[in-house]
Amino acid sequence: MVARLWQDMVETTFIDELRTLVRAHIEPNAAAIDANDVYPVDEIRRLARAGYNHIFLPKAYGGRGSYRHALAVFEEASYASAAVGISLITILQAQTILYLFGSDSLKRRYLPKFADGLISAYALTEANHGSDIRSLDTKAKRVGDEWVLNGEKSFITSGSAAEFFIILAETDTGVSAFALPGDTKGLSTYVGENSATFGLRNGPHVNLVLDDVRLPLDHLIGIEGKGVRAAVTTLNYSRTMAAGISLGIARAAFDKSLAHARQRKVFDSTVFEKQGIQWYFADMLTRIDAARLLTYRAADALDTQGEADVPRLSSEAKLMAAALATEVAGTAIQICGAYGVMENSPYGRYLRDAKAYEIAGGASEILRNTIGKALMGY
Repeated sequence: MVARLWQDMVETTFIDELRTLVRAHIEPNAAAIDANDVYPVDEIRRLARAGYNHIFLPKAYGGRGSYRHALAVFEEASYASAAVGISLITILQAQTILYLFGSDSLKRRYLPKFADGLISAYALTEANHGSDIRSLDTKAKRVGDEWVLNGEKSFITSGSAAEFFIILAETDTGVSAFALPGDTKGLSTYVGENSATFGLRNGPHVNLVLDDVRLPLDHLIGIEGKGVRAAVTTLNYSRTMAAGISLGIARAAFDKSLAHARQRKVFDSTVFEKQGIQWYFADMLTRIDAARLLTYRAADALDTQGEADVPRLSSEAKLMAAALATEVAGTAIQICGAYGVMENSPYGRYLRDAKAYEIAGGASEILRNTIGKALMGY
């Protein structure tokens, strides 16, 4: 699988059509989305109308059943705006947990709505426990024919615009996952002190308050008490797409700095004609190609090999791609000199977005732990 080039895994016509849409309707808005720290509602809904933000789902739910195509969407969208990429991640997480673990009735009720542009968020993190999924203060109790949820979630990405939430809560038998419409009575959000990030800016992160929120029994996702497995599986799937976001950032920084180096003259020759600069680009391109092959291999595992290899491959892909994006963005600034550090250039945004993704979606240290566990056989 590794020998197959990424272009062979997603047809050229698909890439061309996707790239045309992204460059025309997302890239021109990227700087404003970042500067104003707003959720890119119009951009996400445009992708939905074109069939891109739910593409991994089967045809019955409006997709084409391919994580490889989904990865191409994440890479190309993030080439233009990593804020759009991180917005797509929270949508894919909701789709994935519903599709892999939800009942048929939940799938029929909610999955088709993503084709219409439903915006979702994945509510796991809490103030006292971070992302420790096994230690949750949010509680869900079964009362008659309903679930009653109480608690507070913190630092929820896409929460400022979400119309639908995936909630992880502690029940009598362990952690469980729930589908929660955004207009449910008792659900509210507020912007706390730590709400803005320096990168991946798609609107302020919010705190999500659940005050006697009542849900029908069938809004439990999967089996009661088995939410840890569902949540971890979903995160493993989304990490491959997170690697795609980093690839998009790296490619954008590479392309923009290469164009600058080719036209910028210094002492009667272009910057690119300097051998040392060519070496910079040679190293960057080699690592981008290697990271892309690894990431598309991980996407291929999602499509063809089942769950066995997914945690290791997705962790390898994100670990490599996130570090690569930060390095490429920093090198691009160095190559462009004063132009690289100008406020109106995109390079600062690339660097901020890239570094943020060494933390978001699974810090590099956590990914190394996952890879190590795979090597130990568990």
